[in-house]
Amino acid sequence: MKKSLLFLPLLMLLALFANAQNLSFDGPKIISYTLWKTVPSEELKAEMKKNKVPKALVNVKYTVDIYDVVYKTCWHDGTCIKASGLYFVPRGVDKPMPTTVYHHGTRVHAGRDKDLGGEDYLCLGLAVEGYTVLQPDYVGLGHGDKFHLYQLAKPLGQTSVDMLYAIRELNDTLGVKVSDKLFLTGYSEGGYATLATNKLIQEQYSKDFKVTAASGMSGAYDMGGVQSTVMFKPYDHPHYLPYLLRAVNEVYKIVPYDINNIYKAPYDTIIPKMFDGKHSLHAINEALPKIPKDMIIDSIINVYVKDTTFPLHSVLRENSLCYWKPENPVQLCFCDKDEQVTYKNAFVARDEMKKLGAEHVTLRRGGKKYGHYKCAIFSGMYTKLYFDSFLKGSKYGRKGNVNKRFLLSLAKLAIKP
Repeated sequence: MKKSLLFLPLLMLLALFANAQNLSFDGPKIISYTLWKTVPSEELKAEMKKNKVPKALVNVKYTVDIYDVVYKTCWHDGTCIKASGLYFVPRGVDKPMPTTVYHHGTRVHAGRDKDLGGEDYLCLGLAVEGYTVLQPDYVGLGHGDKFHLYQLAKPLGQTSVDMLYAIRELNDTLGVKVSDKLFLTGYSEGGYATLATNKLIQEQYSKDFKVTAASGMSGAYDMGGVQSTVMFKPYDHPHYLPYLLRAVNEVYKIVPYDINNIYKAPYDTIIPKMFDGKHSLHAINEALPKIPKDMIIDSIINVYVKDTTFPLHSVLRENSLCYWKPENPVQLCFCDKDEQVTYKNAFVARDEMKKLGAEHVTLRRGGKKYGHYKCAIFSGMYTKLYFDSFLKGSKYGRKGNVNKRFLLSLAKLAIKP
């Protein structure tokens, strides 16, 4: 008995140490939050009426508070850093709300714009109908530390997962009640980030989160396949290549020196200046050659083409998101005329997932005639209809409300490509 009593203090110290270890690894994620904007429902209704948006397409039910959230995540080496994002919360909802994580497309600007714009309205469109919506900025963007690791699956997924943990804490503070429905979506790089987050949750965080459904929109999922071919042809958005290579070399060290040394003059000096978080995508694209490979020295291109063991090949394969079996339903939206992200990405992803046994992966055409930007409008609406179907009892997802789909068809006739 006395020996047992002697062990008690030791056991207590071990327990305290274990708890301290857990806190340092799995402790609170939230750092700070501020109310960034409030969008009154009446103001939004008036704006929709002014722009002749049918109420049947977007039914504005709630005023929405938008919070600017700063939280902890991990850099690729495991060190703790800051990340940020926006959180859209409907006011006055009298029942637990579904949660959506919306992943935005490619951005290079750090900081936060003063006003809502672009994809923020896709988040708002979900929130006004009763969804809580998280929009992570990704590592290095918004108020975050370091720089953005563009189109790399693990960092993108980790940023979203850690924001989900942070928002759990914030919901307790704000008194926000959420249901067990968790949806993932996003456009362009955000489409890719959607599947990256889905895969990471399924493989590493399934005890804490269960994805109800995901809808990737115009994402470059086949990084080592169909999407990699754009570097060898005229392409209006050559920024993607140095953006990607900076991220790849930071994490994988594909060359044992400064990545900017692989570029020809004058791009070896232009590129570092352009990716400083202050230049626009348009400015970067204007400064680069129309055929992306032409900015890289010929010897590197020759090695990449001729040597399949060149490290970049394995990195692209590792970060392709076609070769896994999602356990939850997945919808992949695309447009035939998408000039930035070929529709073939969605087809390859669907086919490869089905080969691995996935049963509920479906394709959804946003439009036959639309390019990358207008495709986002219709893909976003089809995603909303898909998610709504789960709230109405569907187990695997449906196309959604027939009347709304008819209105979208009419809109396609009116909106030119």
